[in-house]
Amino acid sequence: MFRILHDTKYDFIRWWRLGAALTAGFIVAGVVAVLINRGFTYSVDFTGGTVVQVEFTQPPDVGRLRAALEAGGAVEPVVQQFGTPTDYIIRVRGDTAAAGTSEARREISAAVETVAGAGNFTVVRSEAVGARVGAELRRGAIIAILISFAITLVYLAWRFEWRFGLAAVLSSMHDILATVAFIALMRLEVSLTVIAGLLTVIGYSMNDTIIIFDRVRENLRKNSKESLYELVNRSVNETLPRSVLTHATTLAATLALLIFAGEVIRPFAWVMTFGIFVGTFSSIYAASMLLIYIEHRFPREAGAKTKRSVHPVAAGQ
Repeated sequence: MFRILHDTKYDFIRWWRLGAALTAGFIVAGVVAVLINRGFTYSVDFTGGTVVQVEFTQPPDVGRLRAALEAGGAVEPVVQQFGTPTDYIIRVRGDTAAAGTSEARREISAAVETVAGAGNFTVVRSEAVGARVGAELRRGAIIAILISFAITLVYLAWRFEWRFGLAAVLSSMHDILATVAFIALMRLEVSLTVIAGLLTVIGYSMNDTIIIFDRVRENLRKNSKESLYELVNRSVNETLPRSVLTHATTLAATLALLIFAGEVIRPFAWVMTFGIFVGTFSSIYAASMLLIYIEHRFPREAGAKTKRSVHPVAAGQ
């Protein structure tokens, strides 16, 4: 059987201070980016507006097309290629009442005709999204994230115990903050696709954390004389082969999406590619160190067989 990184003894937890500093610096950079950019760029899904899919006979000049849309009165037009080089999505913010939507469609068609010429394009579809729907989608996205936290906390508290559940949920919050900072730094448009990527990252990271925590629990049951610091380090090393193979194959898939999938799916691919790295990082450093800290802050009852020295700097420093 093919085996890699078998029986390693790397002291991962030793670098928790450096990891915490890097995470804090990255999140602060994201906050600065949000302040500089005055918030995030939201897609029509959240702000309301008109979406038109256009198929050209020849690839258009995107710069000229965007300029023509702005000259025609379109509000913050977004022109994105997807699929073939002649397929484009045009998003325009604005009034989504019946009259406003019809006017927006006419403006888009007129601008496209100015650039491509009459008869050189086909409007495949057009949709309108109301501002009220956008607000409901934002609220739904936040609720979905909170529900995922609640379910995770309940499941881990039942499957393991509350210390593991709390560490995993706090680690997931770290993942969200880091991913949101990445979105701000990359100036990705926040759309339903990006929200789906964010929720996928949470699930992916949580799965990795549960794998490590399950090994920690198994090792705790063995009642060895190791400190929790040493035990967590050993658990991370024991799951390392599985982690490397899983992350490598997932990264290959997300990189393929990032390179070949086109503009529409690219924001999702960016979020997922970053999520693999941040999920791996948080499982090893954030979740593990939080578990050690929580065990130190709220020790088990005296005499419990899983009680041990858990101060985060008691070993390996």
